[in-house]
Amino acid sequence: MRHPVPRLRALAVGLALTAAALLPSGSAGAADQYEWAALGDSYTAGGFVGDPLPALGDPSRDGCDRTANAYPDVVDRELAEFPPGKPVHLTNASCGNATIADIASVKQTPISPVQPPAGGWPAVDPQIQRAQLDDRTDVVTIGVGGNSLPFGGMLLKCVEQGLAGRSCRDHYTNPPEGEESIKDKLARVQDEYVEMLAQVHQAAPNAKVITVGYPAVLPAEGSACNRADLTELGPITHADVDWLREDVLKPLNAAIQRVTSFFGDRYVDVYSSSVGHDACQPAGTKWVEGICGDAETYWPAKIPGTLLDCTALRKRATLVHPNAAGHANTAAHVERAIRIALLER
Repeated sequence: MRHPVPRLRALAVGLALTAAALLPSGSAGAADQYEWAALGDSYTAGGFVGDPLPALGDPSRDGCDRTANAYPDVVDRELAEFPPGKPVHLTNASCGNATIADIASVKQTPISPVQPPAGGWPAVDPQIQRAQLDDRTDVVTIGVGGNSLPFGGMLLKCVEQGLAGRSCRDHYTNPPEGEESIKDKLARVQDEYVEMLAQVHQAAPNAKVITVGYPAVLPAEGSACNRADLTELGPITHADVDWLREDVLKPLNAAIQRVTSFFGDRYVDVYSSSVGHDACQPAGTKWVEGICGDAETYWPAKIPGTLLDCTALRKRATLVHPNAAGHANTAAHVERAIRIALLER
């Protein structure tokens, strides 16, 4: 499969030139710019791709693990090089481990393993507050939902069940008392997404809202994974990989798209373009690192408080997250969506 970035970038540049032609001429002042707020979880923030933002040692670090090669900053650089008529100012409030509620209504306590302060990270305000959404906000992008299932927790349960020779599909289809079924989880997430988007629109009534789905982190066939390889999905059974793809990840994206359409907003599908670049592909092909994977040197090989240790593999604890190539793919699609949204203003 060919990487879509060059073709989409060419289209984006063409749209930028079109927008410039349609706008009146004049020098841009401090207020003569578009305001873009990026909200989301670790699939937006980046975690381990590129230099930390803010830099290590900066007193303004908040434990949210935003990075320079995550898609918001990749898009920001492209928009700076080819502005859509006037400059775009990015406020990136995304935060690793964010849930849907953390976007608009709940204070989040970050859990970054990178140089946490004594006593842990202090709570941060909901992202719509930190991004200062208001009637001057032009575009809001949102990539969130997985942690509200939680998808990462389900993956770890599937690892646990796989090691014990059991099925996590059975666990979540007929759950023990106190555990939601996957059907109930997805229904709850959809309801939470509705409430969150309503709050975003209330906070930024004039903004174009763009939601971003999740990439194809799982292969088209579970049998493509090596269960002995922690740089892939580890001991998760092939049947459970297929179940996670068909009954969890795809329905999650469908719920996000459904709610987005209900509000008349734009949904960015990054799943379709990332098929064949999942965590079970070889290095150089995968756009998603496995349980253990390649990351910047500041990122730990062992996550405190867990048994996971990737040191022996000479890898980092990447926990099934996009790498720089994955973020570049998402950036191409998000950039196009932002340019189209700004043309429609």
